[in-house]
Amino acid sequence: MDKSLKVLLVSSEVSPFAKSGGLGDVAGALPKELLKNGVDVRVVLPKYKKIKEQFITNQEYVGSYDISLGWRQQSASVFKTDSPVPTYFIQNEYYFGRDGLYGYGDDVERFAFFSKACIELCGLIDFKPDVIHCNDWQTGLVPLYLKDFYNKFLFFTGIKTLYTIHNLQYQGYFGIDMLGNADLDRGYGNMDKLEFRGGWSFMKAGIMYSDAINTVSRTYANEIQTQSFGYGLEGMLCLRADSLYGITNGIDTTVYNPETDKHIYENYNAENAENKSLNKAKLQDELGLPVRDDVPLFAIVSRLVDQKGLDLVSGIMSEFMDKDVQLTVLGTGDGKYEHLFSSLKQRYPDKLSVNIMFDEALAQKIYAGSDFFLMPSLFEPCGLGQLIAMSYGTLPIVRKTGGLSDTVVHFDKDSLETGNGFCFEHYLLSGLMWAVNEALSVYADKNLMKKAIHNAMTADFSWKRSAEEYIDLYKRL
Repeated sequence: MDKSLKVLLVSSEVSPFAKSGGLGDVAGALPKELLKNGVDVRVVLPKYKKIKEQFITNQEYVGSYDISLGWRQQSASVFKTDSPVPTYFIQNEYYFGRDGLYGYGDDVERFAFFSKACIELCGLIDFKPDVIHCNDWQTGLVPLYLKDFYNKFLFFTGIKTLYTIHNLQYQGYFGIDMLGNADLDRGYGNMDKLEFRGGWSFMKAGIMYSDAINTVSRTYANEIQTQSFGYGLEGMLCLRADSLYGITNGIDTTVYNPETDKHIYENYNAENAENKSLNKAKLQDELGLPVRDDVPLFAIVSRLVDQKGLDLVSGIMSEFMDKDVQLTVLGTGDGKYEHLFSSLKQRYPDKLSVNIMFDEALAQKIYAGSDFFLMPSLFEPCGLGQLIAMSYGTLPIVRKTGGLSDTVVHFDKDSLETGNGFCFEHYLLSGLMWAVNEALSVYADKNLMKKAIHNAMTADFSWKRSAEEYIDLYKRL
């Protein structure tokens, strides 16, 4: 335990307060594990309108200060809650009193404001962190502001920054004419500064100005240094390779635990997995599918976007649905995939359940009640779906990329000790179909299936090891 280590974790979303994807899960779970390890960790996020009332009833007001963004000055009001980690909320109704988190025309200004407010929070609460841990494009300006704006103040000298890339595809890209909205002069529009493809990028700022960078799996850290996965930033990432690390995400095992999960129909564990079949039967009934234990139930719980390999899924649907299988889909996303699955539902009413929405309780039931989890991603920085699925004994079918490659081991029917899912290598319809057929052959043998489920459920995907790696990296900084 190292009580001297101080960390401020800065994120645009933190579960359970505000979450649109995996970033929120990570920013909610990692600090709890750091706290267990004796780190003095604080968390800060915007106080969005959509944060549920139950999370803000016991907040205390801390104070207010003004933030300058060039010609505009805006007030930041700070609120705090202590459960389970000291968490600070930056309130500004003009920027965050809206229905959504992102996607507004003034996102430059909103997250420039948030980035400056997070730095100045340290002075307000008299907390000088050893490391400010920034996450994704929305906080990419924190390292820049710290080095170029706040370095003249003694209080802020010596603070290091770690910049975590959760998904390089989302870069916070804006026009050069919007530099001023972030209180940056035209000099930052040069190629050796923030200029990127004719505009400028928050993500480039984070990569360029932070003391260290990490991604959320070892394989993805290597992949983003290539043209295939670097989205134009691979050159800069290669230049910073000595400061680039990969730390695989964990999951919050207090939330995703079939032994204690209150959302699922029946609780169970790795040593008593028989109740998993009861979850399957009740899930089939709730979804309007025929209740059959002899048919494998496949699941997709995902954003319905190209990244998740849904063009492969759509390409095999005819061959796949001709088999004796069932499939349930939960998620929202691109209209083409929402329409595809909705129309397929009309064609296969007894085989396909389609739920174009996001429902956390239903997601848990699907994880617990399904046999296989389809996640054939084009790329995957880490992926949480496969980790959650395995903790419920639902076997993932994945492509070997990013965090999927680091966490899923192909189940070899001749060597039963380690496999916990089914993997294929090349992004081809034939590859996905091969992996599906491998899964079906295991399903046909109850003893093989039982062993694969046990392997998946006994793998350690908690935050314990990942948190220890983050602490080592903080100390190195």
